[in-house]
Amino acid sequence: MPILLFLIDTSASMNQRTDLGTSYLDIAKGAVELFLKLRARDPASRGDRYMLVTYDEPPYCIKAGWKENHATFMSELKNLQASGLTTLGQALRSSFDLLNLNRLISGIDNYGQGRNPFFLEPSILITITDGNKLTSTAGVQEELHLPLNSPLPGSELTKEPFRWDQRLFALVLRLPGLASTEPEQLGSVPTDESAITQMCEVTGGRSYCVRTQRMLNQCLESLVQKIQSGVVINFEKTGPDPLPVGEDGLMDSSRPGNSFAAQPWHSCHKLIYVRPNSKTGVPVGHWPIPESFWPDQNLPSLPPRTSHPVVRFSCVDCEPMVIDKLPFDKYELEPSPLTQYILERKSPHTCWQVFVTSSGKYNELGYPFGYLKASTTLTCVNLFVMPYNYPVLLPLLDDLFKVHKLKPNLKWRQAFDSYLKTLPPYYLLPLKKALRMMGAPNLISDNLDCGLSYSVISYLKKLSQQTKLESERILASVGKKPPQEIGIKVKNHSGGGVSLTHSKNFRKLLKEIIGESAPRLTELNTKEFAGFQLGLLNKDLKPQTYRNAYDIPRRGLLDQLTRMRSNLLKTHKFIVGQDEDSLHSVPVAQMGNYQEYLKTLASPLREIDPDQPKRLHTFGNPFKQDKKGMMIDEADEFVAGPQNKVKRPGEASSPLSPKRRRNVTVIPEVHEEKMENGQIPPDGFLSKSAPPELMNMAGDGIPHNQLDSLSDDFASLRKDGLIHKPGTNALIGGSKNGSVSVEDRKVSVTSALGTVPNTLQITPAMAQGINADIKHQLMKEVRKFGRKYERIFILLEEVQGPLAVKKQFVEFTIKEAARFKRRVLIQYLEKVLEKIDSHHHLNNVNHINSRSLC
Repeated sequence: MPILLFLIDTSASMNQRTDLGTSYLDIAKGAVELFLKLRARDPASRGDRYMLVTYDEPPYCIKAGWKENHATFMSELKNLQASGLTTLGQALRSSFDLLNLNRLISGIDNYGQGRNPFFLEPSILITITDGNKLTSTAGVQEELHLPLNSPLPGSELTKEPFRWDQRLFALVLRLPGLASTEPEQLGSVPTDESAITQMCEVTGGRSYCVRTQRMLNQCLESLVQKIQSGVVINFEKTGPDPLPVGEDGLMDSSRPGNSFAAQPWHSCHKLIYVRPNSKTGVPVGHWPIPESFWPDQNLPSLPPRTSHPVVRFSCVDCEPMVIDKLPFDKYELEPSPLTQYILERKSPHTCWQVFVTSSGKYNELGYPFGYLKASTTLTCVNLFVMPYNYPVLLPLLDDLFKVHKLKPNLKWRQAFDSYLKTLPPYYLLPLKKALRMMGAPNLISDNLDCGLSYSVISYLKKLSQQTKLESERILASVGKKPPQEIGIKVKNHSGGGVSLTHSKNFRKLLKEIIGESAPRLTELNTKEFAGFQLGLLNKDLKPQTYRNAYDIPRRGLLDQLTRMRSNLLKTHKFIVGQDEDSLHSVPVAQMGNYQEYLKTLASPLREIDPDQPKRLHTFGNPFKQDKKGMMIDEADEFVAGPQNKVKRPGEASSPLSPKRRRNVTVIPEVHEEKMENGQIPPDGFLSKSAPPELMNMAGDGIPHNQLDSLSDDFASLRKDGLIHKPGTNALIGGSKNGSVSVEDRKVSVTSALGTVPNTLQITPAMAQGINADIKHQLMKEVRKFGRKYERIFILLEEVQGPLAVKKQFVEFTIKEAARFKRRVLIQYLEKVLEKIDSHHHLNNVNHINSRSLC
């Protein structure tokens, strides 16, 4: 849900006129309305939140904040007037404070516990100004200064007033007052030379120097494309430059590398895109970016952090590492000189490790927490965020699964404990969740230490409470007008002190109201409305409250019948006296209110099978698919992926299954494309996939960007249909919310294989009707949320017909369950299908034996 805040310059200089005769303020208002129309083309604009801030004194500068709707926003925008000084610094500070109003309450910044890119409120701040001198009560300022005193509690925890998910863009109006005779130059819009340009670049945005109306429209089109979900990061090079790459793509040591001269790619201040989940619409991730200090219990207070984390990358080529089912996060980098340099090297199978200085306890540079890597197709560069110091953790976990079979010895535990000592405390909880999803034993203590002292935790809680009070105070002041200047009051004595009751007109009006004298209709101008007749008060006319139909006069029967029919059938949808065409008449003040109209529309339907790969040519094998271009949805990976497919009797092994154990810690090339799509390779890390007893654990087939959406109490599901609670050796049946045990389900599965008793003769037509109703009920039951599958197996028992018909219904239920991502249900249904196949095979064998005996 992006936030779009418009900061409109309302200083007196915005009253200057252009060659078209319109003022700068009118152009600014029109630009905002045009931007909203362009943004409304995107279906994602339904969740946008619009705010409006001016150059007035705070808190009266906030015209539309968190609680105002789009109608209020448009009304305040149209009523803006240009007067006052150009206090840009104070207005920017008020705008950022408005955006940061609820961040301490929601805990989105997560101070002292790592920076989570998937915890964000993407905000775009668009300011429209004339670029003139910055004026204030103290005089004219040459540079832009933001006041340091902020009314928000906790503002001292961040050095800058903005955050890493907030970017500033400026439209600087430079339209001339006289029409230009020179032809307009086409091309990109340059940046402006005013003081706000540097501020825009610091936040990851930019400024536009607008000289014509066409350039303004071009800038608005560009700004609409800038609305992206992401955070800004400073990428800094550490160590020497890499060896140059020749034209053949290989390292050329003979070519000298310039390691001392500063290059544009050495330092980049760009965005990383944080894509929302396609199903939930909310970004999902697992690992934070480490803090630039080591959390310690002895710290009396938290050191202030920079708005944008400084991530250093080493140019030493390394092999990208990954392990079976261990989640990782992947973020695409915004195009920059750094991404261009990495792509020009044409090395998609190597990576550069990334660090945060002072994040480790025993290392000044810190340990790697991920790497930069070009995609296989060399179209973009991705930032992979892994567990902290992952080159040590991943081999340990691989030995735990492949060598120790989840029963580590003393030497392995000592090595793992040594690794935990290098791990920042805020990584313990996500690591514990990841190990539980992988099916590993409980290796981390339940008494997790966040690394912060009691005084720091108490201080953060106190700030949250203070922020609530301050936010309520600021929001309560929104909409209030600033107090008018108090001048000299002059008393009006023109009335001569005569009371209102002595006025002749007042006494005449009073008599007319109380009925002492009727108004004279002759004084009315009847020629002004010649086609209308003035209705006179008729005391003999009574209201039509008929209790008996015989009381209706003959001349009013048709009229009264129409009213009765309308009241009975409820077909009267508009006001009495209003025709149907008038319903489409909208006041001018509401004509631009597109947001309220979009909210009433139904949600757009998704495309037909958007996750299915595109078919190749149909010559030869029509079922041939492009494996390189295949994009498998993470949630469907348990159905489509070969690593989760239940192997049936007589089925050949997957061609992707590994043939021998690997001895290097690299990603297998055959699965590198799946890793580029954000998926976990099935063949794993170092060797074959996990043992068979680990294949159906909780998290199997669940993508890395959805693992943490499961509850901490989610139990591990084994292949035998039992549920194993972490930390115990007890096996229980069913899920916590389920109403049927595993034994009951086995009984249902077994009974589903039998036939219906012959207590009632069912004709084929009756059986067909019963099966059609069962099919409809199955579709409804599969759609239901939860794990109460008892009704589904009862319906499968009631299917009429032989085993072949029952098999068709089970396969149909599996397809429906795959549509709605019912993993556990599919596993139970697969067992039912296997038993049906075994019974069918056994019946065929018995039939053949009986024929041979005959």
